[in-house]
Amino acid sequence: MYAIVDIETTGGKFNEEGITEIAIYKFDGHEVVDQFISLVNPEREIQPFVVNLTGINSKMLRDAPKFYEVAKRIIEITEDCILVAHNAQFDYRILGTEFRRLGYDYKRKTLCTVELSKDLIPDQASYSLGKLVRSLGIPVTDRHRASGDALATVKLFKLLLAKDTSKNIIQQSVKLHKKNKLDSKFLNILDTLPSVTGVYYIHNAEGDIIYIGKSNNIKKRLNQHFTGTNSKSKKLQRLVSTVTFESTGSELVALLKENEEIKQNKPLFNRALRRSIFTHALYSFVDENGYINLKIDVADGRKKNITTFTNRQSAKSFLTNVVEEYKLCQKLAGLYKTKTSCFSYDIKECAGACIQKETPEAYNKRVNALIEKHSYVKKNMVIIDRGRDIDERSAILIENGVFKGLGFVNLNYQINNIEVLESIITPMENNRDAQHIIKNYVRKNKRLKIINFN
Repeated sequence: MYAIVDIETTGGKFNEEGITEIAIYKFDGHEVVDQFISLVNPEREIQPFVVNLTGINSKMLRDAPKFYEVAKRIIEITEDCILVAHNAQFDYRILGTEFRRLGYDYKRKTLCTVELSKDLIPDQASYSLGKLVRSLGIPVTDRHRASGDALATVKLFKLLLAKDTSKNIIQQSVKLHKKNKLDSKFLNILDTLPSVTGVYYIHNAEGDIIYIGKSNNIKKRLNQHFTGTNSKSKKLQRLVSTVTFESTGSELVALLKENEEIKQNKPLFNRALRRSIFTHALYSFVDENGYINLKIDVADGRKKNITTFTNRQSAKSFLTNVVEEYKLCQKLAGLYKTKTSCFSYDIKECAGACIQKETPEAYNKRVNALIEKHSYVKKNMVIIDRGRDIDERSAILIENGVFKGLGFVNLNYQINNIEVLESIITPMENNRDAQHIIKNYVRKNKRLKIINFN
């Protein structure tokens, strides 16, 4: 659990400042579950430059509560939370100073979104909150007011959590909140999980990730783990201490994140999933007569394929359908072995490429249309799918045929501006498994929105 904080102060000498406004959003890693926002009477003068910056003046604070009147609420809302702020050292120091004046030793673990941003979003022109969120296309209102800045920090932190593919942030959080009760632990864990699409992480008592999985219904999938009787399920049941999750909305995003994070984190019980997840591929070659032939073969990473499949049967089923859709020759597609004409020609459904009756140019035009649709070699495009919320979309970026990464957007501006999109996305490895996942998903989901760009 995180308490995302922003504080406005009077300015002045070090450790003599007073709080003029405070905003705290309690964030569970997915959504805001509680909040506290208040002006505060600092009982001291506000520096003129601060008044100009924030618009908060002494007259506005005359009837506001003093710090001791809001101190209890601050303690309660940040209890058992990691304090998150943009330049956390400042906000934590100010809170500590105010509590010391009351004789209370206020201690919390902290995370700084400036430091996290430098690590996870490198090479930004500026890491000040305003310039950083603007460069990422994150909307911000009431700049230099506690509520507006804290809410922008919530959105930034949500983006940073998504970019943290090594899961260092969440593992540190789990280590801070170790659960000691083992009785009814499965029911307690299931109570915290939603029935949504996403990726889940099973942690041991030390907070280490021992298994990563993906599901269209996380709660249901974990219930299967906890009630399973096979060897792996029993081992997971014995070692599980906590389960965290990341909602993705999109199954494609969940598949890609699972693939990337298993390879990065190498969890103990994901060994079987580290191997390639596809076995066969569709290839093309030009024969001695100039016709493009299609061939299903065992997947070979050294050869360029059109698309890939989890088994030979699914490859053959796909090829049978596209031969019919594009009016291709069964013989040239490798579906009908013969030295003469194919069966489709005999029933007048093939134009005769199998016996050189149709010209290579006319036939190859249809084959190339098939290849163009199902291969993204040298393509620049963004695949748009569901997001985590109703007003959000996921975006999968492909540049020059290379999968670059994925992210979440709220505004069309973030999609249409490629520089902003590149800043938002979580970079991912363009491996064969990722390519297969994308091709397979696009092939099966014909209603996906795909934006091509130059």
